[in-house]
Amino acid sequence: MKRLSGILTLLFLLTVAGTQRVQAFSFALDSIAAMGKVPRAAINVYRWGDRFFNTYDSTYVVGTGYKFNVKARTETWQDYYGFILNEDTRLDMVSDPCTSMGFYVTYLALSLGYDLNISKYLGADPRARKRFNFGFTCSLLAADFYFISNDVGTRINYFGTPEDHVNPDLHFNGINCSSWGVETYYFFNHKKYSQAAAFSYSKIQKRSAGSFFAGISYSEQNYKFDFSDTPDYIKDELPESWGGYTYRVLARNYALKIGYGHNFVFPHNWVLGISEAPMVGIRHGYINNPNEERVSFAFSNRLRAGAAYNHNNRLFVGLNGELNLGFIRERDHSLLNMNWTFSASVGYRFNIW
Repeated sequence: MKRLSGILTLLFLLTVAGTQRVQAFSFALDSIAAMGKVPRAAINVYRWGDRFFNTYDSTYVVGTGYKFNVKARTETWQDYYGFILNEDTRLDMVSDPCTSMGFYVTYLALSLGYDLNISKYLGADPRARKRFNFGFTCSLLAADFYFISNDVGTRINYFGTPEDHVNPDLHFNGINCSSWGVETYYFFNHKKYSQAAAFSYSKIQKRSAGSFFAGISYSEQNYKFDFSDTPDYIKDELPESWGGYTYRVLARNYALKIGYGHNFVFPHNWVLGISEAPMVGIRHGYINNPNEERVSFAFSNRLRAGAAYNHNNRLFVGLNGELNLGFIRERDHSLLNMNWTFSASVGYRFNIW
């Protein structure tokens, strides 16, 4: 009996020791704080920041209750460039759609994933155009970074005036365009409206609400169009101010971003989000001549729509659409550039600790 009692006592001590060891290596915030003064101070700062930057009115917005999620996403995007030449002559070019599929693992605001270009398997040019997006959203504010480039080619699908035009469907390989930008903006009604509920699926919008937002934006465009290989009927209409058949733009845009977003909550755990944001400011750069940099008016616009479905806060499905627009206006021509994107996501939320 004494031997049995000793064995049970030993097993109990080993169980307690094992439990303490697991707790010592736990990622729970209380366990980290218990490791000492420095970890405790770091956790206190984290908790203060979480309350300050990420507090909502729980009648309108709540958390999902999960720290992790895995997500599969497919994304298709396309760009458009439209010139107005010599008052009423229009030249439109549109790229082939570019489609990618990816898989992501997310912990809180940190996400890791990989996208595979599948356009080349669908008959598109295997030299896929490049696109990168990064976004961060909390209750108070949001920040976005993007990069887009196209040196593969587009198709000219309209040329002429409304009364006399052709639809040539002409492959245009004389393009080398890139743009990037960063934006940050503050939500005025941040207690009741969550942009993340409709666009990144990290919050749950319980009641319909909207918010005005405002911030700053910096973007840069570097465009080159070489029309040397186009038919004569196109080259003959190019503005004389270009000094040839090549059009170059380098523009640095400093703008104020003012917009409004609204989430509409529907039965059965659906939410629809709409966001509209014009950006107005100044442009510094040149057109065709690098030695003649000057300051002019800058305008761009970002329109977004997103729908999300949440099942028991674990399973989520999302659909997102986005239209980005930029405009350059000169005395004898103008250039309208657009990029539109559609994505679909399905994911699952969970906790490990």
